[in-house]
Amino acid sequence: MTIYDELKARGLIAQVTDEEEIKEVINNGKATFYIGFDCTADSLTAGHFMALTLMKRLQQAGNRPIALIGGGTTMIGDPSGRTDMRKMLTKEDIDHNAECFKRQMERFIEFGEGKALMLNNADWLLDLNYIELLREVGPCFSVNNMLRAECYKQRMEKGLSFLEFNYMIMQSYDFYYMFQHYGCNMQFGGDDQWSNMLGGTELIRRKLGKDAYAMTVTLLTDSQGKKMGKTAGNAVWLDPNKTSPFEFYQYWRNVGDADVMKCIRMLTFLPLEQIDEMSTWQDQRLNEAKEILAYEMTSMVHGKEEAEKAQNAARALFSGNAMDTEHMPSTQLTEADLTDGAIGILTLMVKAGLAASNGEARRLVVQGGVLADGEKVAAPTVSFTAEQLAKGIVIKKGKKIYHKVTL
Repeated sequence: MTIYDELKARGLIAQVTDEEEIKEVINNGKATFYIGFDCTADSLTAGHFMALTLMKRLQQAGNRPIALIGGGTTMIGDPSGRTDMRKMLTKEDIDHNAECFKRQMERFIEFGEGKALMLNNADWLLDLNYIELLREVGPCFSVNNMLRAECYKQRMEKGLSFLEFNYMIMQSYDFYYMFQHYGCNMQFGGDDQWSNMLGGTELIRRKLGKDAYAMTVTLLTDSQGKKMGKTAGNAVWLDPNKTSPFEFYQYWRNVGDADVMKCIRMLTFLPLEQIDEMSTWQDQRLNEAKEILAYEMTSMVHGKEEAEKAQNAARALFSGNAMDTEHMPSTQLTEADLTDGAIGILTLMVKAGLAASNGEARRLVVQGGVLADGEKVAAPTVSFTAEQLAKGIVIKKGKKIYHKVTL
């Protein structure tokens, strides 16, 4: 099976500019391709994971990846998939985030002489002269076409800032620059990036008279069409200090029955023959599939040792042994979190990341879905004293989620 056929069989390919040409290029290891990562936080997330595994798959097939750190484009902010403008970060924040990204990427991609490249678009974007840029690339972009692009459409109702309007030009310029300086002939990205990617191929064609290619990857969504990679309103991070290996494992262990095989197919490196056989599993065997997914994902991100620890702890909790708290996710409160020496269950759940808001926490409690040390929390007004918290309280949300809170 060729690498292109494998990507297709795994359900990863969404849109391509020229299928026959792209097949020829990547199947023969002729692609020098890039994927961009804007540095909006100090860790990559589960949402970035598919891009990292795609780079790894293509590198194993003999192609050369460029991991493009968006030190420059992050200063503008990508409007794609947004209903509001992104928070503007300082250059110091962006530089710090870029360093964090680099360390995490090195776990997945082989960098070095003749291998993958890691570049930062701040190196060329921040030195651009505005008038020169307008004269060089401005005539190649139709404002009418830009306004029809999906990445801008959803922002038009609330207002699209001129700052964000420039994002497509910046991303297109990245491709144009790397085509000339690094032989980068292909760009990959999420399906919500299609308009921006076409801008780059068109700029290269109009300025240089040459062909470059783009392919978008299917966005990882659940059976309701929502983007996966968030829990209780928070991102699932690859940094173990932000999302512990146990919490990371639990996220994948708890995916819906309808989503588990899709996740295994798109995200893991298990052979397709094995996945095809697993796709016939039903009922209790779906829990086995979820364990396999969670173990594979945690092993890739945090290593086999942490994956095994997380699996053992999760199995103990699923079997009802909730007192095995060694690897359970935990939150340590301080005296400042208490009011008159106590904290209410709603506030506690929000601080522990078990609910995104007091309203959500209240609903869970009223529905009887919250236990504290094995006892159902009777009402949203329940609170816990400093003395109780000092011993540690295990909060159980629903059937599967445990969290220890201490003071």
